[in-house]
Amino acid sequence: MGKIKMLELDVLKPHEPILPYFAEELTNIAHVTEVNIHVTDMDVETQKIKITILGNDIEYEDVCNIIEKNGGSIHSVDKVSAGN
Repeated sequence: MGKIKMLELDVLKPHEPILPYFAEELTNIAHVTEVNIHVTDMDVETQKIKITILGNDIEYEDVCNIIEKNGGSIHSVDKVSAGN
């Protein structure tokens, strides 16, 4: 089975935690080497963000758990790259 090397996610999160902390939490996941986040929309209470996670053998469930722990919810998985 191939290993996940890249995930691109559409996520809705509250303003807190701030993006640098949110990114740091995601980089602490095993095998994650890089996290890129950009805001696509914002209102008074929430931010809609695109997250690109790069690594080798990324565990999707670990990513989901960190996002949810920080008050976010995944709206969609927009792109995945996997291989050996």
